[in-house]
Amino acid sequence: MPSRFFLFTLALTVYFVGATEFMLTAILTPQAVAFDTSPAAASWLVSGYALSYAIAAPVFGILSDRIDRRRLLLVSLVLFALDGIALTLAPTFAVAVVLRILGGLASAALIPTAFALISETMPTERQAAAMGTAMLGMTLGIAFGPAFAGLLTQAFGWRAPFLATASGCLCVFGVGLRVIPASVQPKISARSERAWFRSAAILRPLLAKAGWNGTAVVAFLLAGEVLRQRHGLDTGEVGLAVSAFGVGLGLGNLAIGPAGRLAGRDEVVLLGATVLVALAVVLFMLVPLPLGGALLSLLAWGLALGLAAPSSTAILARRACAQKGQVLALSESLNNVVILAALPAAAALFSAYGPGGIMFVSAVGLTLGVGLTVADMCRVR
Repeated sequence: MPSRFFLFTLALTVYFVGATEFMLTAILTPQAVAFDTSPAAASWLVSGYALSYAIAAPVFGILSDRIDRRRLLLVSLVLFALDGIALTLAPTFAVAVVLRILGGLASAALIPTAFALISETMPTERQAAAMGTAMLGMTLGIAFGPAFAGLLTQAFGWRAPFLATASGCLCVFGVGLRVIPASVQPKISARSERAWFRSAAILRPLLAKAGWNGTAVVAFLLAGEVLRQRHGLDTGEVGLAVSAFGVGLGLGNLAIGPAGRLAGRDEVVLLGATVLVALAVVLFMLVPLPLGGALLSLLAWGLALGLAAPSSTAILARRACAQKGQVLALSESLNNVVILAALPAAAALFSAYGPGGIMFVSAVGLTLGVGLTVADMCRVR
């Protein structure tokens, strides 16, 4: 049994990844000023990071199935921290973008490796709950990273958030040296390593997650503008309103253990959660609810994703067996690819047709996700 600090250490790991990725939304303008460019151009600091993450995650997934996952996680933590420090010393905007790309490479190793470690370390019946605990770290990073970065930037300048998260990663590295157990990978033949590509039991939840998770995140990224348009909220009020989603996400992460025990199977939890995601998105986008109703929809939306993500990750890790590293990494990549592809289309249709345009794009991914999840429930007993 791993140390009681094991899950806490992994939750902190994914917290700093989430905070580092999403805090740029609050400090793009100060960075644009610092590098003498526009906020639109500065968004490449986000896009470069996300793109390198999506491309590199499968490579690191394969690597994590071949070497000690503990070593890969710890080395990546140090590289992630060093990248954040180097970014504060970048002399030009081009160098800063390159460093963010390198940061995306380091984070591509961290997230799937952390969840693969949980899968091979925790008992099967506790894996979904353990993954929910770790994902709570990501939720907190996403929810509080922008506010944390904004306050530090206002007080000390745009470099302060990067130095703070880098310091945090180095502290987690020190704790991880003591509490993260070594990982022993089984020997895998080249033939068995490719076998999962032909396994419908893996491909169904893999593609389903890309559908429901990717498009639900895209819809959420535009939810604030929907609230602004419908209810005339200012920027501060929009920020407070969309925090309902983060609250729901955290509640879902915390509830995954009891939900799994009540339902008896992770697959049952996943099906119920994906249906709830779809209903919440439809209700929010297509029904002109009063503000209170919209906030309840966002809460339910976050709650459903907070339940669906760890249950889906546990299912994929369990079915992938020895190839869990590369399967979980590919899942992360597919999610990012869907977001990168669907967000521009959803934004353009929103400008032309309002929330119905967002729903049009979201319906494709949600229908695919729910349909494949139902098919999986019917075939896997």
